Amino acid sequence: MSFFSTKNMVLICYFINGDKMKKTMLLAVIFVALGAICGNYLYQAAPDSISVFQEKNTYYFLQEGVYSSKDIMQENVGDLTNKLTVFEDNKYYVYVGITQSQENAKKIKKIYEDMGYQIYLMDKTINNEEFSNNVTQFDLLVSESDSSEDILTIEEVVLANYEEIFGTGM
Repeated sequence: MSFFSTKNMVLICYFINGDKMKKTMLLAVIFVALGAICGNYLYQAAPDSISVFQEKNTYYFLQEGVYSSKDIMQENVGDLTNKLTVFEDNKYYVYVGITQSQENAKKIKKIYEDMGYQIYLMDKTINNEEFSNNVTQFDLLVSESDSSEDILTIEEVVLANYEEIFGTGM
């Protein structure tokens, strides 16, 4: 039997060209494995990078003051009907408004300053879709209103909504 027999030539061609289906399947298995490895890596890295895709909302909290005791706080803001009191870091924070619009914040601040209060704007970031949607709607109402009474009523609802969603307040 010679080296160049038909049987040997078929075997040589088979090893040179190979079975195309087997090559295709081998490549498919390699690509699926690479995809699984890359996907697993990205999945493991996702918790660190997911915040990049979340919408971060900045709010202007109109702060009347920070008090070390409840009694002092009640003496200074007892006549304020529209307020949110938050106890954090052993202090009482009193807010009279929350908005996403700097123009609305200035409008609300002026109302309280005309009433004799000193108001500070505090920037805070909150990621809560329900609260964001509510504040957006209330901001539209505040921006369209020129009545101090209407604006204060709207802010009372915003503060109550914050308290309801986040469970803070006193």
